[in-house]
Order: sequence, then structure tokens, then C-alpha cells
Amino acid sequence: MTGLRERKKADTRRALSDAALELTFRHGLENVTREDIARVAGVSLRTFNNYFTGKYEALAYRQTERVRRSIAELQKRPAGEPLWTAITESILIPVDEDFATAGPENAVPTRAELVEVRKLLMSPEIRGVVGRALIEEWITVIAERTGTDPDRDMYPRLVAGVVHAVGDAAADAYAKADPPVAFPELLRQGFAAVAGGLTQPEGTHD
Repeated sequence: MTGLRERKKADTRRALSDAALELTFRHGLENVTREDIARVAGVSLRTFNNYFTGKYEALAYRQTERVRRSIAELQKRPAGEPLWTAITESILIPVDEDFATAGPENAVPTRAELVEVRKLLMSPEIRGVVGRALIEEWITVIAERTGTDPDRDMYPRLVAGVVHAVGDAAADAYAKADPPVAFPELLRQGFAAVAGGLTQPEGTHD
């Protein structure tokens, strides 16, 4: 019974988050209200308030939930797998799972939608939702995998910082792409570049 209850809660959170993103694309971020999100999701405002503190938290839910799933995936990767292969797969498995399903965030965006994506990416409220606690969880699992100390050694924090930077770079490229491109492909390119040592692209100047 507990498992069923938790699944229903997760479904409600996803429905509210999807409704928030749909409304953002349709009407613009500044015009989205909690009442509208609840209405589109088919629940009461009270239900919305039980799950999220506001529209920004609802909009960021899919992202934070994928981060948690990525951490869990990394803990399950084979012990002998190269670190950046394990990290790349851990991050892309949840992304690919989500983007394989129908939903407002899962298609290549239109140019009009990209205007709203840029607003979301620039919003300090959205950027602040992925809290320090999740970053510390990344550091802990990376330290466990590499046999380093999360408190004394810089290495797991450097790796976690690079992971965060790749996500930010992919998100920025996603928002600025013309023509628009799908987000998972940008993530793949980013982690492939890191795994390859970030060598300078051919044709660029020293």
C-alpha cells in the first residue's frame, strides 16, 4: 500500500510539473500562477500547495528528480567501469527515459518555446532549487566510487563541479541553439568532450 501511495504522489508531482511547463510555453513564465497549474493538472490549489511551495519549484521538479535518479544510477554502475563512462551513463539513463516519453519538455523546442526556456535558465529561483544537499550527495557517491575522502580530498568535489558545469553548459547551449536541438544530445556531447580530455577543437586558434 505504501508503494502505491508513493507512486501516486510521484505521478501528481510530475503532472503538476508538466502543467507548469506547458503553461510557461503557452503563456510565458511571468503569466503562470499556482491556480492555473492546479487547474491544468486537474487538482485543487490546496493539493498544489501540499507538493510545491510555488511555480518555480514545480518547474524544476523534473530536473531535481533526475539528479536524484542519476545519483542512484551511479551507485549501481559496475565497479570496474571508467569513471566518466559511469557518470555519463548515470546521468543520461534518467534523461533518456524521460525524453523518450511524450511531454512538453521532451521534444525539440520551437523558437518561441526557447524564449521561455531562456527565462527559466536565467531565473535565480530555478537555479536555486537544485540545492547544496544534492551536490553533496554527488560528492559522496563519487568519493565512494574513487576511494577518496569527501571531506579531505579535492578530487570528488572537482568531479562533481565538472558534472555540474557540463549540465549548465548543455542547458545554455540548448537555450541558444538555432536551429533548436534536443537536450540529451547536448549532454552526450559535453560528457564526451570531458572524457576525451577537453582537447582544443580543430580549426580554433591557440
